Amino acid sequence: MGFVFYDTETTGTNTSFDQILQFAAIRTDDDLNELDRFEIRCRLMPHIVPSPGALCVTRISMEQITDPALPSHYEMMCEIRAKLAAWSPCIFTGWNTLGFDEHLLRQALYQSLHSPYLTNTGGNSRIDILKIAQAASVLVPDAIAVPIGDKGKPTFRLDRLAPANGFNHLNAHDALADVEATIHVARLIRDNAPGLWADAIRLADKASVAALLDAEPCFILTESFYNLPYQFALTKIGHEPGNAGTLLALNLAIDVEQLRAMTDEELAARLARSPKPVRRIRTNAAPTLQPSSEYSHFDGIAADDLRERALLIQADTEFCARLIRLSAKPDWPASEFVEEQIYSGFVSRADEHRMLEFHRAPWKDRPAIVGGFGDARLIALGRRLIYEHRPDLLPENSRAKIAAKIAERMVGGGNGKAAWTTIADAQAEAVARMEQCNVNDADILAGVLRYLASRLPPPVEMAVLS
Repeated sequence: MGFVFYDTETTGTNTSFDQILQFAAIRTDDDLNELDRFEIRCRLMPHIVPSPGALCVTRISMEQITDPALPSHYEMMCEIRAKLAAWSPCIFTGWNTLGFDEHLLRQALYQSLHSPYLTNTGGNSRIDILKIAQAASVLVPDAIAVPIGDKGKPTFRLDRLAPANGFNHLNAHDALADVEATIHVARLIRDNAPGLWADAIRLADKASVAALLDAEPCFILTESFYNLPYQFALTKIGHEPGNAGTLLALNLAIDVEQLRAMTDEELAARLARSPKPVRRIRTNAAPTLQPSSEYSHFDGIAADDLRERALLIQADTEFCARLIRLSAKPDWPASEFVEEQIYSGFVSRADEHRMLEFHRAPWKDRPAIVGGFGDARLIALGRRLIYEHRPDLLPENSRAKIAAKIAERMVGGGNGKAAWTTIADAQAEAVARMEQCNVNDADILAGVLRYLASRLPPPVEMAVLS
């Protein structure tokens, strides 16, 4: 099957409202030998305001991301989708991909009218080398060197950890260089912690995760928070309501009798407080799991005692059902923004066919295809794509509405702080950074400020918004 290691450089850290500027990937065989590589950049989308800090980190200037010679974001995503589909099936991975890049990639596919689930469907699965490295630091401490950061604590930043383990990472925060660094770390883990590596590959398959949790009354979960690894002895109590891909498990170190004695109100409050008694395990997110039988003791408790506790809890189906009911996440109102509607239901089979037709058709035929979508999200995204590439194909009133929405997005119209970066946000950040930056950053920041000044909507356009 092999692997696809990938990385992105972006306009910021908001996985719903920022965009990919650079994408790089290397395909390897099962032994992590390189087979192929791919890299592409794109220009800034009209409705996106980049974070000045993000551009300074990645050393990308406004002149670069507004270069008309670069492909558009849509054109880039069509190439990325074609390449990744050609490399499938495989295991997709990278450094913090499940925590960050995967969300940007899904959004980019979705906003380009492609299926967002390419990396975990069609025989594909996912792991995250950062998560495996963090697990290795506690399970196989000698597998990799974990450097100490500026605050005197262990750091798993790739630009620190890769050099500490022998990788010459001179071009950190370039997507392709970061992919090469990630493969270097992955090879070290494979060689120095072969059992952990094999488990990670096996548990990339969500069916294997579910099978382990069904077979083992008690298991150990290893997770990291703020670069610190934590382990929990857990027992499965059921599935999250309405989400078969997320399992709920009770922490066996918690005083269960105390939980049983609580009223529903008291128990709900305790379940919401850290350390949380019930933990969520996403079966398709390659969790780090081990049977408790691999431990003689855990946290001062004999493995046999943990197993006995687990069996007693699982036998109390009424208590488990109560925990599941009171652990349910609240129903949040649907977002008004199309980006945040990505998980608001699957696209119909008919609309899937229309999406394929959209990509095959010339631009002149695409407005009619977009008008035939049954899903309002696809209509909004499709019209936005047409506005960016061929606005002349839209009726004048549609162009005016989209232009007004973009202007409103840029200035953050509405009450309260916008969920995305606005012109005012970026200006304030750039000015603040100018006060204490080096010469290279100063050039990037000056370019950002010039660009932002040019994008301020004219008074007549602002009148449309009011």
